[in-house]
Amino acid sequence: EVQLVESGGALVQLGGSLTLSCAASGFIIDAYIIGWFRQAPGKEREGVACISSSDGTTHYADSVKGRFTISRDTAKNTVYLQMNSLEPEDTAVYYCAAQLGWRISLASEEYDYWGQGTQVTVSS
Repeated sequence: EVQLVESGGALVQLGGSLTLSCAASGFIIDAYIIGWFRQAPGKEREGVACISSSDGTTHYADSVKGRFTISRDTAKNTVYLQMNSLEPEDTAVYYCAAQLGWRISLASEEYDYWGQGTQVTVSS
């Protein structure tokens, strides 16, 4: 059974760094496209980054390009989101999600399995 568990959320200062983890069970992450999404209070859920199920190709939202990096560790069956140069606008609950598909996408409707979320708060 597919399960995703996020961890690593914390309160960080403006300009700080944080790495989120998404531990998968019930499936092998290399067989799925994995995405990171976030939702701030009063705002719609938005895609942040995703990584392909084949060659590890990545895609990022414009708002985080150059600051965030998505990666995977096959041995640990875990996907990470490294976040640098954090801004107050990055404050949100962050979710990881998984899907079987042919192309990577930041569209949330393409994803079938979701974690419970982890809170990231960036102080100003």
